[in-house]
Amino acid sequence: MLEQSNEPKRKYEWLSKWAKMTGERARIDAKANNTYIVYERDGKLVKEFPDGDIVPLNSDGED
Repeated sequence: MLEQSNEPKRKYEWLSKWAKMTGERARIDAKANNTYIVYERDGKLVKEFPDGDIVPLNSDGED
């Protein structure tokens, strides 16, 4: 008997993998260049530094 998954099949499944790989590459580049990456977490922009520190980004873009 075939088992069915309850998860919906994505039309562009490769897109999730590509986005994850892009984020990982950004972290590698940030570490190599001693910079940070900016992304959205819980609806707010944050900076993630190579040492793992995560700080919120102010709305005006300044620290």
